[in-house]
Amino acid sequence: MNIPSLQDKVSPEEWQLRVDLAACYRLVAQYGWSDLVFTHISARIPGPEHHFLINPYGLMFDEITASSLVKVDQECNKLNDTPFPVNPAGFVIHSAVHAVRDDVQCVLHTHTRAGVAVSAQKNGVLPISQQSTFVLASLAYHDYEGVAFRDDEKPRLQADLGEANFLMLRNHGLLTCGKTIADAFLSMYVFETTCQIQIAAQSGGSELTQVDPRIVQGVAQAMKVQTGGMGGQFAWPALLRKLDRIDSSFRQ
Repeated sequence: MNIPSLQDKVSPEEWQLRVDLAACYRLVAQYGWSDLVFTHISARIPGPEHHFLINPYGLMFDEITASSLVKVDQECNKLNDTPFPVNPAGFVIHSAVHAVRDDVQCVLHTHTRAGVAVSAQKNGVLPISQQSTFVLASLAYHDYEGVAFRDDEKPRLQADLGEANFLMLRNHGLLTCGKTIADAFLSMYVFETTCQIQIAAQSGGSELTQVDPRIVQGVAQAMKVQTGGMGGQFAWPALLRKLDRIDSSFRQ
């Protein structure tokens, strides 16, 4: 696709956000978390306006570039001249989170097999792995209400999320939110790995051992030590180098 560059038409801050968000879409595709074209990652643009970047609806995640991302308002109305459509129904969950969480820049939502499988289990995430302890330290659940396109679901989703950074949408999938795109991505990596481990452990047929609850209580400090207090930014530069080696067109 020949997409005109927007680098000289937006602020440096917005352009950097576009590059990072396009990278996030490419990484989601690389790790096999995409669901054709049917999930979304949103990022709030710095500034007083409630403006966001979201994927052009219909593009595969490994096609998305910084310039193809669409700028929208809180109601998902397009704010930049673009030939690409957006999916307002797909933005309902994201807009609900952004509306009540000023600390959140990025919302990442997936429909992976492992994530949906665990979301269908009555007991949800089990404390059976080191990865699960990071999730359980900030995990909330939201019951399934059908395809999420109705605004009247937003207050219930917002109340269920609260201050958590991991949200399991029951019978639906996974959601993470972060102060940066890097934070949201790293959280989803841990969330998805947690679910994959749980399904694998359960398939073994043996009784599972569980982590001492006291360990979960101290996991926030453990995460700070592990990432040097940098959160997702600790791994983000290496992930960008990985993408550049594969295909740097996300930067266009």
